[in-house]
Amino acid sequence: MVNDIFEFLDEKRDGMSKSHRKIADFILEHYDRASFLTAAKLGESVGVSESTVVRFAAELGFDGYPSLQRVLQEATRNKLTAVQRIEVSHDRLKGAEVFRKVLQNDIEHIRQTIEETAEDSFNAAVDSIISAKSIYIMGIRSSAALASFMSYYFKLMLPNVILVQTGSRSELYEQLMRIGEGDLIIGISFPRYSKQTVNALAYACSKGADSVAITDSMDSPVASHAGKVLLARSDMVSFVDSLVAPLSLINALIVAVSIKNYDAVSKSFKALEQIWEEYDVYEKNGEAYAGV
Repeated sequence: MVNDIFEFLDEKRDGMSKSHRKIADFILEHYDRASFLTAAKLGESVGVSESTVVRFAAELGFDGYPSLQRVLQEATRNKLTAVQRIEVSHDRLKGAEVFRKVLQNDIEHIRQTIEETAEDSFNAAVDSIISAKSIYIMGIRSSAALASFMSYYFKLMLPNVILVQTGSRSELYEQLMRIGEGDLIIGISFPRYSKQTVNALAYACSKGADSVAITDSMDSPVASHAGKVLLARSDMVSFVDSLVAPLSLINALIVAVSIKNYDAVSKSFKALEQIWEEYDVYEKNGEAYAGV
């Protein structure tokens, strides 16, 4: 709804009532705290009523305070330093059952991911993965674990899967040197967004490669360089990124590719089972042994 909520608030504040201007000023000055406060807590912090906060959201064109809060949180997450993240999580989780609260948040993020990721976008991404000559997978910092997980399974299922390793800028482009038409790059990035991932997708697209972004918002910088965008909700727990929903989305991609490309994948795994058996890869438990 709003490209930059903070610029929007700054532009609108002069025309606001005194109480609404106080709310806007508090958000602009304390965005790291304000974005995660309930309407009641925000009103208490500013010195106005909860109903005033709700009217403030409506005056800005939102259908309720939760809608405004979602936009604020999305805009805020990429601005927060690690120290600010710790402070915010302390305010959100203090006095709460951390175990239950964190897991409930993850459940909610998976639910939102189901609602926000369109089936046709998901299916189009699966088709691109199956048809690509070479697949380049890239994720940096906390997203590196997601990229590694995806590449591990795709390498078992598909030929020419490359996990792009991070390093110097020249090393990055050396790994992408041969990317071109018929190839696919999958860029995974969540707040705080990685410039290297954004630049890698832009470079790949300039070479004619297809691209898929796995990120949290259409406003994410990686989304602007991707032919297809898959959205997965993420959140922060202290300085730690909660990436349960993105991992679940990646699981779904792996399963969908295996089903749609059944014959080739089945052939690959029959060969792998022989290798695992011959070289005694897995610990045997009676007659059965662990899978992949």
